[in-house]
Amino acid sequence: MVDIIEDIDDWRRRFSDWLQRIGNKSLDNIDGDYPFVRNRRSPFTPARRALPMLNLAVISSSGAYIDGTKPFDTEGIKGDLTYREIPIEVGAEDLRYSARGYDPVDVQQDMNSQIPIERLLEFERNGIIGQLNPVFWSIMGFIPDAAAVVDELAVELVARLSRYEVQAALLIPASPLCHQTMGLVARAIEADGIPTMVISVVKDITIDVHPPRAGYYNGKPGSVSGKPKFPEHQRRILDESLRLIEPMDQPGIRKLVVELESQVEAARGER
Repeated sequence: MVDIIEDIDDWRRRFSDWLQRIGNKSLDNIDGDYPFVRNRRSPFTPARRALPMLNLAVISSSGAYIDGTKPFDTEGIKGDLTYREIPIEVGAEDLRYSARGYDPVDVQQDMNSQIPIERLLEFERNGIIGQLNPVFWSIMGFIPDAAAVVDELAVELVARLSRYEVQAALLIPASPLCHQTMGLVARAIEADGIPTMVISVVKDITIDVHPPRAGYYNGKPGSVSGKPKFPEHQRRILDESLRLIEPMDQPGIRKLVVELESQVEAARGER
């Protein structure tokens, strides 16, 4: 069995040293001294159903929560290990964001740039996916304590996905550090027998954490599932990422061609 964090004792020592170096200062970004997780292998679960037959879950690390409910903690050194279970019927106007490590301007303008519920409901209606799970899960993915992600948050999320009989999970990080958090969560979900896909715009962190499956393109944190108010861009990223779930027969990160297509459109003056 593959560990979610390989050489975890060594990582704990490096993290403890890092905490001592930074003291009690509040962080909005991670510096180059942070001890990123480095894995060499990954758990892997082959897709047992075709995409049009899957119950697909979404996990977003944008820190979304319903207006009037408790926001995520954006001050703690080790991060907030809670999650929010949000019905997909909740509209964009009812969501707020505890943004840490990324600029929320894009997701505030268009939730589909980080939580592509409208696009995935289109996919459901068009038969691209079988069903979009009736709730999505939101976390505040800026969590420096990677071991706590594995020991607490990932365990709870895996239990909730199993409760809903999810058959595949799409994970969408928001900040650079979120790429580590979501990669670890994906590893835990996959180890429990559910295929996953992580969309990445920070390739080096994704390679280091080694999620089972990832689709990478040259995007930016804060709008990982597509540019705001640009539905076609969002559709292309999601379609290409999701269609990788079934044919991939081993762990890996694949380059999405959406970047090239978008550049061609820009050269033509298309939007």
